[in-house]
Amino acid sequence: MHKTQIVFPFLLTLIIFASCKYKTPEYTRVALLEVEGRFLYLDQVQQIIPPNVNETDSIEISQSFIRKWVTDVLMYENAKRNVTNQSEIDELVESYRKSLTIHQYQQKMIEQRLPKEPSEEDIQAFYTEYSDQLVLKENIIKGLFLVVPAKAPKMANVRSWVQTANSKSLESIEKYSIQNAISYDFFGEKWMYFTEILKRIPIQVSDPSGFVVTNRFVETSDSTQHYFLRILSFRNVGQVEPYEMAKDKISTILLNKNKTDFITKFENELYDDAVKNETVSFFGKK
Repeated sequence: MHKTQIVFPFLLTLIIFASCKYKTPEYTRVALLEVEGRFLYLDQVQQIIPPNVNETDSIEISQSFIRKWVTDVLMYENAKRNVTNQSEIDELVESYRKSLTIHQYQQKMIEQRLPKEPSEEDIQAFYTEYSDQLVLKENIIKGLFLVVPAKAPKMANVRSWVQTANSKSLESIEKYSIQNAISYDFFGEKWMYFTEILKRIPIQVSDPSGFVVTNRFVETSDSTQHYFLRILSFRNVGQVEPYEMAKDKISTILLNKNKTDFITKFENELYDDAVKNETVSFFGKK
């Protein structure tokens, strides 16, 4: 049943009640009720009802929404009649309106006049100058991770392929994995956090930094699966973050800086031009 058909019987009495009021609602919409000169319309209630909802839930949602809407209107109107510092509220509203309008204008100028992303040259220059501040907080590795059933065939070959990890053995692993592997990840060109790999292999590592230094090949198993990990390269906590990992972070830093510099420059130019063109009138002695 369509949600309009579900809601309509419940709201019919509200429509009849509203039609008796002296206020005039929008003639293109179906008014459900009026309170303090404000109208609630059928389409507003329909919008908050999820599709394919049953009749009972639809009525409950409608009643809750209507009650909240009426209560908010009554509370607001009562507050206006009883709050004595309305001028302060008006000032706050105007201040917020001004700030919001300025912000929207600034964002529009930024979109029109600033590049979407910093240049590669700027990112590289930042990385070179501030690399001592781009320090790893976690160990990272490049390598491959292979999981096969405990009774998978050619286990000796698989072990040799993983240990070697050259182009020929990687090709062999790829072919083998299609039919035999439970999962296979080669991340020789991309850094991964070592903790993410540890979540997938049943070993206990108390010293991750020392582990990646002394264990370039790891093999272990449980009752159902056999695990192979080959670490091709690593960087430990405290070392400089690789450029390919730091790039996105640097881009965000530079983009925010460019926005701030642009707004500051624009504001200064706006003020200087206003003074030069005598848009600003200063009173008193110069």
